[in-house]
Amino acid sequence: MSSFGFRPHFSQTLDLSPDEARQKLVAAVRAKPEEFEVRSFPGFVCLRIPPAERHFWSPRLNVSIDPDEEGGSRIEGVYGPNANVWSIFVYGSLFLSSTAIFGGCLGFAQHSLGRTCWGLWILWASLGAGLMLWIVAQFGQKLGAHHTYRLHQLYEEAMGRTEELH
Repeated sequence: MSSFGFRPHFSQTLDLSPDEARQKLVAAVRAKPEEFEVRSFPGFVCLRIPPAERHFWSPRLNVSIDPDEEGGSRIEGVYGPNANVWSIFVYGSLFLSSTAIFGGCLGFAQHSLGRTCWGLWILWASLGAGLMLWIVAQFGQKLGAHHTYRLHQLYEEAMGRTEELH
């Protein structure tokens, strides 16, 4: 299970109603309370590793369950870190993107005026830091891969079908 994106995900269509699909998933998790935690809301289920085994890079599975046109369910599952870890990467990427744009604009303006283009150093430093942020995200994803596998295996057992991660 390898992904070069930030958050592995899957999509699936089932012949069950959204409530039946949610109840089936929740029942599977509650059958193993020492191995998993579940939070269930209409149209949404969050699966997590219990606190005793959880670490900084442990993922959670957020499952969105919506009705489809044929009376079944459309399921979207997204694996990701806890909100505090995800926020570090979202705001870090936003900051570095803004800084890179600023540095590129400044460097281009300096070049247009025939001056020293020291603004491009800001651009290159931001791009380098962004690459490092991506590498850290990949490293963290690999540290949490065992938990991702367990959560995905639980989901597949509950639904009785296999589903490939993207």
